[in-house]
Parts: sequence; C-alpha cells; structure tokens
Amino acid sequence: MLILRCPAQLQLLEETLRKSLPTTLPVLGTVMTVARGNSASHEVLVDSWPHFRIVLTRLRPEVLDPRDYYTNQLSVFYRDKEALQALLEGTEAVTQERAFQIMGKAGTGGTQGSPTLHVGPLLADRGSQGSISIPHSATPRCRMPPGLRLAPVSPSHVPLLNATWALGRNARSRAFLLGLVRTMPSACLLDQRGRPVSWSLLDGQGCLRHGFTVPAWWGRGLTGVTLAVLGRQLHARGFPIYGAVLPHNTASLHALQAVGFVPQPGTFYMILGTPK
Repeated sequence: MLILRCPAQLQLLEETLRKSLPTTLPVLGTVMTVARGNSASHEVLVDSWPHFRIVLTRLRPEVLDPRDYYTNQLSVFYRDKEALQALLEGTEAVTQERAFQIMGKAGTGGTQGSPTLHVGPLLADRGSQGSISIPHSATPRCRMPPGLRLAPVSPSHVPLLNATWALGRNARSRAFLLGLVRTMPSACLLDQRGRPVSWSLLDGQGCLRHGFTVPAWWGRGLTGVTLAVLGRQLHARGFPIYGAVLPHNTASLHALQAVGFVPQPGTFYMILGTPK
C-alpha cells in the first residue's frame, strides 16, 4: 500500500471520490480532513496510484493504541472485492491482535458492498447503520430557542457526553470524546446556568459522530440549531454534511429529516473488532 502525502495527490483523490458519492462518504471525509491540516492524525493509503482499486484511511501507527477501537478508526472504499480481501490479509491495520472499527458505505448498484462479508473471523461485534446526509447546497434549518446560547463543546462537558452516549460510558470512550472536543469542530446549546442541553460533534472522518439532546429538552428542534452551526463551517470548507443513524432509531431519523437531511441509498456499516 502507498501512503498519499502530496497535496496534489490528495486533491485528485478527493475529486475522484466525489464522483462516487454517497458510497465514498466516510473515506472522502477523512481524505478532506487529512488534506486540511490532519487534526485527527489519520493517513490515506491506496493499492496503486493514480489508478487504484482500493482506498484505506487509518490512524497513523505512531499514535495508535492497539487496544482502543474508538480512536483506531478506519474507512475503506474499494472497486472490487478481491482488492478488499487482499488488503485485509496483507495489512497490519486489521489484525486479530488490534482493536479497530471500520467505516464503509455499501452502495446500491456499484462494486462497493458490505465489508462484513469479508472480515467475519475478526469481528467481536458488528452493526449496520443507515446513513443520512444533507444536499451540498443547503444547510440544516433552525431557529434559536429563547433562553439558550450557542458555544463550542468544552472539555468540561465530556463527562456528560460520555454518560449519555450509548456506545460510551467507559474510560476509552471518554478519552475519544475529549480528543474530538479538543481537535474537531463542535457546537452545543447552553441553558441559563451554563449547562449543555444539546450538542453535536464532528469526527476525523467528517461524520457527525456524536449528537444528543437531554430528555427535558426533547421536541423543541434543538438538533437543527447545533447542526446548522457545524453545517456552515463544513460548507465553508467544502465538506459534505452527513451522519449515521441506526435504522430503528426513528426519532433521530425524523428529527434530522425535519431540519433538511435526506436518507441515502445503501447502508453505512460500522464493524468493531477487539483483540483475542
């Protein structure tokens, strides 16, 4: 695998990946993050250049904790299954000795399929999520409720974020969220006492990774407010706005659609692996 570091190479790859949206969403988001300062410490690999069959993004090895699947994020886009299988069998990024999570978007007619078909022996858990994104020409619709104010998420808010995250509530998830708060764009709404009531974070793959509204404030459209703040920042930098929602989470799907998001075809997969 070749590591792409040249800005011109990353720009060309970005342009190529845009032609296969929405299948390329996780990979495109990571490539753009890398090309715009690499605040998430990822790297971009291809099997060959400039004609490639597979793109892999991963955390740089020197900052990787082999036991931490929260920060060890990978995303993959492939043009044939043989290239994916060769990658999984020939790279240190995906092994039975290393915790990881792979993000991938399965299309509806192209060559990209579910990566769960090919890495079954490595899985400790698996989950599929429906993806949802907003048209590039739009930003989420919102109206600021009275009595609240906007602010970035603060490191002091991380314990609350961790406690309310269904995939969190442990030391590694807390460290992961703290890293996002310190390095990536975020937005939250604070009540009159300065307590967070709704928030949204962005991860290194350009994905709206963690958003939540405390139950006492449900039903007031707060999701659209924080997403509008992040949406304006993302559009200004050329990023697509997208997230992932479990298919049975109808409340979140309806809330996102209400502020302008559109469900995408295919399935967004998250594969979790833990060491033996």
